[in-house]
This record gives sequence, structure tokens and C-alpha cells, in this order.
Amino acid sequence: MKKSSEEYNFTPLDKIIVRKLKSKKFSQSYKEELGRLKLAHEIKTLRQERKMTQKEVATKADMPQSVIARIESGTHSFSIVTLHKIAGVFDKEVGLVEQSKNRR
Repeated sequence: MKKSSEEYNFTPLDKIIVRKLKSKKFSQSYKEELGRLKLAHEIKTLRQERKMTQKEVATKADMPQSVIARIESGTHSFSIVTLHKIAGVFDKEVGLVEQSKNRR
């Protein structure tokens, strides 16, 4: 017989993450993944704001359209060289910025 949902103790994801962030290893991995996902989102947003297709971005960046699709989906990592090529399409530069002290 199945248990009803009242019989389970659910913990909200944000509480789990806060608890896990106490681990230095988890915290570092979390920050890296969050940064990668933010970049992927920014690339997609820039493309959409400029009313470009993935194919147009890929052609200008001299790479297959599938690379742009995988980056935008957030499911794949990408190299600094790939990021540099895509940034050039949008007249952007890849660089380092100072971290805010208010970040996790």
C-alpha cells in the first residue's frame, strides 16, 4: 500500500542547499556551477535581445549550432576559447571581475 504524502517528511531544497553550503567542497562546486549557468543564461539573453538565431551566433563564432544549443541549455560545460568566440559575436570581452563580499 502506498503511503500518503502526509507520511513523508519533505525538506525544502533551499534548506538542503544552505546546510550543504557549509561543506567547502560542495560550496566551491555549487559556486562554479551557478556561475556556468549564469553565463549560459546571459548568452541566451544576449542572443534573444539581438533577435539572432543560434545558427547565426554559431556561424559568426565559427562553431556548430549544436554547441550554442548545448551551452544555452545549461547541460554542458564550455571552454574559455568557446566563451571568447561567443563574446566576440556580441561585442563583449571575457574578463575577471571582483567578487562582491555579499555573495555566498
